[in-house]
Amino acid sequence: MPVLFVGHGSPMNAISDNEYRRSWQALGARFGSDWPVPQLILCISAHWLTQGWWLTAMAQPRTIHDFGGFPQELFDQQYPAPGEPDAAAEISLAVRQRASAPLGLDTSWGLDHGAWSVLKPMFPAANIPVLQLSMDYSRAPSEHYALAGQLKALRQRGVLIVASGNVVHNLQQVQRGAAGNQAYDWALEFDQTVAGQVQQGQLDALQNFQKLGSLASMAHPSYEHFLPLLYAAGAVAPGEQPEFFNTSFQLASISMRSMLWGGR
Repeated sequence: MPVLFVGHGSPMNAISDNEYRRSWQALGARFGSDWPVPQLILCISAHWLTQGWWLTAMAQPRTIHDFGGFPQELFDQQYPAPGEPDAAAEISLAVRQRASAPLGLDTSWGLDHGAWSVLKPMFPAANIPVLQLSMDYSRAPSEHYALAGQLKALRQRGVLIVASGNVVHNLQQVQRGAAGNQAYDWALEFDQTVAGQVQQGQLDALQNFQKLGSLASMAHPSYEHFLPLLYAAGAVAPGEQPEFFNTSFQLASISMRSMLWGGR
C-alpha cells in the first residue's frame, strides 16, 4: 500500500464541491487500478489526543462530529465503515512487543472529522474496515516518528496508512475569504521548508521542526496538526519518492499540502 498524509483543513471540505474534496475522490478512484484496494485503513488524525497511545477496537466505530458552528448538513454526515477488533488486537500486541509505549485498545472513541472527512470522499462505500490511532501529545515528536516506524510493515499486509493533519495550521491568524494562493509569508516559508525536506528525502528532519523556532510556533501555536505528518513520514520505505497534491492554502494560514509515497 502507499502511505498518505492528507491536509484536511476545514470540516466543510467534507461536503463542499471544491478542489480538495474532488482530489480526495480522484485519489480514492486510483485504488483498484494504480494500487490494490486496501484490506484495512489505519488513520491517524490530529483530533484524537490522549495520554498514552490508543487504537480503536470496536466492531462499528461511531462518526464523531467534533466541531461547532457549522451547517446542519455537516452534522448529518455519517461514515459507517466497520472496525476490525481482531486486527486492532493483533497490531496492539505487535507494537507492545517492540515498543516502550504499547498501544491500548479503545472501545469508546470512533472516527473523528480528521478521519471521516477525508475517508468518505475517498471510499464512499464505507466498506473497508477503519482503525483510528490516537496520539500522545505529551510525547516528544521523535517518539511519534519512531512509533510510525513500527507500523511501516503493515503496508505490506494491505493496510493503507492515512495521516490527517496540516503542514501549517494557525486558526488564530485565519483570513476569511483569502484565496488558495494567498498566505502569510511565514506560512509559505514553513510550508516550503517542509516540502523541501520531503522532496529531498530528509524525512528524519521533520521530527526536529521545533528547531525552526518562531517560524514553527507561528505555523503551529499547538502542533497536533503537524504530528500526523510524522506518522506518514516514519512509515515511508527507503527510496520512495513523494507525490504532492493540494498544495494551496485555506484562509491564508492553513496549508492543505498533501503527500503520497510508494505503492508501486
